[in-house]
Amino acid sequence: MNASSIIFGLSLAVLSTAGAQSTSANYTNFIRQKQLPTNVKWDMPVNASGQDQSHLAINPGGAQFELWTVNNVTAQDYKLDSRYVGAYVPVGNVKITSEDPYDVIPRTRADRPFTVEVLVDGLTIGNPEAPEAATKVKFLRHVQSYGTGGTGVGINRTQATLESQSYMEQNATSTISYAITSIPGGNRAKVRGEERFSVFSLEDYQAPASQLGSQFIQIWPLADAAIQGVSNNELIRFKLPEINLTLNDLYPDSHTYAQVYKGLPVLGKTGAIVPGSSLVVNDTVPQSRVLHLTDYDEVFDADGRWTMEIVTKTPFGLDRLAYVSFMLDRTIEFNGSITSQE
Repeated sequence: MNASSIIFGLSLAVLSTAGAQSTSANYTNFIRQKQLPTNVKWDMPVNASGQDQSHLAINPGGAQFELWTVNNVTAQDYKLDSRYVGAYVPVGNVKITSEDPYDVIPRTRADRPFTVEVLVDGLTIGNPEAPEAATKVKFLRHVQSYGTGGTGVGINRTQATLESQSYMEQNATSTISYAITSIPGGNRAKVRGEERFSVFSLEDYQAPASQLGSQFIQIWPLADAAIQGVSNNELIRFKLPEINLTLNDLYPDSHTYAQVYKGLPVLGKTGAIVPGSSLVVNDTVPQSRVLHLTDYDEVFDADGRWTMEIVTKTPFGLDRLAYVSFMLDRTIEFNGSITSQE
């Protein structure tokens, strides 16, 4: 098979690390062609999207094509996709979707579901003389924790744990739904890491088992928060105290703020946003902050029972992270009499 007969189309999803902007100008992209079984390599620079011909002829053992991007600032590299091309190698593709429409890489929260769509084509069906590598592919699911506070930068993906494997023997598109992640961790609300789903060809006399398609989804922890400086059922006279809002693991796409309203706590109620408490996160990894609030009396327009709560809005909806209910009494009373002397 000569080089001119192979043309590759690519759609490059640009990754970004914490603190870097998600723009293609920050990245250098290339396709690496690896000849099998010799392992001779050729790197071909490419744009963020488009198509080009392979520069090496395809040997009888086939060739592996890997799509890479490199951050020009941090020098961190990412392998985004991989395809194997051979004499009778089937086609495999993996697409992961979640409730988060983020279009760089799939991501979701530790308590949310996600869906994996697997396309298999080119299998030989009903021919008992066909080699096994032409009749089936292997579907693998790997999980890997980032550890406490980890973001996935610099991890060794060869250390991922094989969660499950199975064979696919039909040319079809299969949709598999997962209600929750299987990333290991004692506190299920706080796991962070990634799940990778891959389709592999089988080993035969011409070529080793090779990755036909793969994609991973990042899993981020649930946020939590605390209000410090005012206690539940506290009586506050005159000026409201200074308070701290401790915000942990805010989702990469979130708007978090403190709001107040008159009365006892009511889940889902809309109140007035406390000045200085609004925080918008538009990033690639979760964020944690401590906000110090002073001089916010203006949102309290009457005495009586009040509730302050921290809420966060994400692609998954609106969640209350913390709340406190207290009494406010700023009335000054005088006891006595007034007399005059004429």
